[in-house]
Amino acid sequence: MSEFVSAAPPSGGITWADHKGKLLIAEPLTFEAGINTAFGTADAVKANIHVLTGPDEAEDYPEALVFPKLLASQLKGHIGSKVVGRLGQGAAKPGQSAPWLLEEASADDLEKAKAWLEKQKPALTSAAPAEGTPPF
Repeated sequence: MSEFVSAAPPSGGITWADHKGKLLIAEPLTFEAGINTAFGTADAVKANIHVLTGPDEAEDYPEALVFPKLLASQLKGHIGSKVVGRLGQGAAKPGQSAPWLLEEASADDLEKAKAWLEKQKPALTSAAPAEGTPPF
């Protein structure tokens, strides 16, 4: 029997405040300009976001739109890479909220991220055909 993935629409996205101080792995995919929102048009970075919650666990947000400007600017230059850091906030300007940003990962954070990523790789199996069997 095969497994199916639900085609339910994506959730409302990430609530950044829920993950303040947590280790994130972001995989920026694309820069999206001029997205229509309830507050007008805005630019964002589309990224796979993994909030590490344990050595073998993470909360995953596939193809999430990252709207916070400072956080998006940190990811924009790294499309196609993996970015690791702790979610933090900068200093608020008068009348504004403190900006969300990725703080530099410590050596321990980098080791945790590498270990988690290694566990996500599927096991490799031999693709070699059985002897005497054509490859197709």
